[in-house]
Parts: sequence; C-alpha cells; structure tokens
Amino acid sequence: MTRVFSGIKPTGHLTLGNYLGAMRQWAAVDQHRSDALFCVVDLHALTVDHDPARVRRLSRQAATLLLAAGLDPELCTLFVQSHVDEHARLSYVLECVATDGEMRRMIQYREKAARERERGGSVRLSLLTYPVLMAADILAYGADEVPVGDDQAQHVELTRDLAVRFNQRYGGTFVVPRATVPKVAARVMNLQDPTSKMGKSDDSGPGIVYLLDEPEVVRKKVARAVTDSGRDVVYDREGRPGVANLLEVLAACTGGEPGALAGAYASYGQLKKDTAEAVVEVLRPVRARHQELCADPGFVEGVLRAGAEKARAMARPRVDAAYRAIGLLPPVPNAAR
Repeated sequence: MTRVFSGIKPTGHLTLGNYLGAMRQWAAVDQHRSDALFCVVDLHALTVDHDPARVRRLSRQAATLLLAAGLDPELCTLFVQSHVDEHARLSYVLECVATDGEMRRMIQYREKAARERERGGSVRLSLLTYPVLMAADILAYGADEVPVGDDQAQHVELTRDLAVRFNQRYGGTFVVPRATVPKVAARVMNLQDPTSKMGKSDDSGPGIVYLLDEPEVVRKKVARAVTDSGRDVVYDREGRPGVANLLEVLAACTGGEPGALAGAYASYGQLKKDTAEAVVEVLRPVRARHQELCADPGFVEGVLRAGAEKARAMARPRVDAAYRAIGLLPPVPNAAR
C-alpha cells in the first residue's frame, strides 16, 4: 500500500489556502487510498522568532482543525512532530549527507535571509537547515508520496537527492519519495495581493480567509478582494491574477473549472458574492466540527498520543538502520540480571 506523509506548520492560524490546497485532499482522498501519516510539524515553527505559548496553542489548534476537516484516526496517523524523537535523530544524520551549497540554494531560505539582511539582521541557523529536517520527516517513514503545494516541491526534490545519496554511499536504507501537487487550487493567493500566496504567517489579515473566520468576516474579505483593470470576467492567471484567484477559489469550492465559470459572470460583484457564499458553505462543517472537538479536549489528546506511539514504532527501525549504516556504534544493551 502506498505510504503518504505530509505536515502542516503551526506558525499561524490555518487558512482557506491550507484547506483547499492540502487538508481537504488529505481527508477526502489520501487517508482512504494509502497508509497516510499527517503531522503538525512544530519543530519547523522554531526556525523564526516566536512566542512559545503561541506555538503550543497553534499546534493544538492545527491538530484539532485537521480532525475537523475530516482526518479519521481510524484511517490515518495524526501526530505532533516533536512527540517523535526520530525526526530530530535522523535530521542530524542527513545533515552529514547534505551540503552547504544545497541549503543555500533553497528559495525560501534565500528570500527570507535577503529580507533580514535588508533590515540589518540575520536568520537562525535552523532556517538554513530546516529542509533537512523536512527530509527526515519524510524519509523516517518510508513515504512513497508527499502531497505538497508547488512552493514546497523544491524541498521534496532535496529529500529525493539525500535519499539517493545516502543509499549510494551507505547502502539501501530509504525509499525515494515523489511529490504530488493538487491540480486545482494548489496555491490559493492572497485576496489583497493576488501575486502572493495566502500564507498563514502573513500579517495582511484582510487578504487571508482563516478557517475559523465567522461567515460575515469571510463575506467582507471576499467583497474587498483586489480585482483587475477592465470589467469583463476572464480567466487569465498571468494578466488578470485577481479575477483568476477568485475563479480558482470558486472552482475549488464548487467542483467547477475556472475557465468555464468565467463565462457565467458579467460583473466582478456577482463573482465575489458567489465566491464568498461558496467559501462560507465549504467552511461551515469544519467550523462546526472544530467547536465540537474543542468541547472534548481529551479526545484530541488521545488521538495525538496514539498517533505518536504508532509513528514512533514505524520510524524507529528505519532511523536505527540509518545510524548503523552511516557508522554509529549501536547502544550497549543492559546486562542480563
């Protein structure tokens, strides 16, 4: 059975982009067709300045929303990254296989480091090396597929390179995974800046629809979405990114095709209205289930505890094998009494 691994980082409140681009696919397809593991990758949230209490709060919220979105602990494994030591254990071993040049070529590192240099600051070392931790997240479980947005595809390519290199140098240890990218709404864009992704770490709240936004808040945000010059509604991602973003969101919510939907609209106003209502309806069951789960925190804790135990049992043999393969001395067993 195909094994799938993917994770979500608790650096902000989860957004419509997270849901349409990843979470819905995980719940509707991936957990049913594969041996699927989904992880709240809280160690990745430490690569930037953060409030420890907020990271803990957002980690719990992310896990709760993943369940609210439809992940079923009877069908998949849901856990928190830091609850399974094998992620950090394998990350250092893979750092001994990766190169400095590979890390510095990662687009996200280059962009964030450049912004910090402009401010006269510098980034944390963990931001440079976190793609290796991401590789460890994947390789520890022998994942065949990694569902990601197109902005993360470069990191999966790095993971493939590290797996191949390790296997060639030290013997066959890791499965070489492949990235799978949803075809529609893989990258929902910011409503106020349709050339930028709707990121949960972004500060421009008016352009971001959060999963827990009230319906009226959703309607206002979509109504104020940036459109483009001209009045006709056409699907042109390059030339008309604002309208294209609305059409893609509407298509993802209703199951239509952006190009075909464009022909049904004579004005931006009606497009925005229909898009807003479609988003409200898509998020309605998620918000309702989230409220139910928040009333039963023991259930969520139990899911995460059981998920970590299962994930640990799956990862440890492969990580132990990597330690042996690279030349580390196995622990000395306790003497028999």
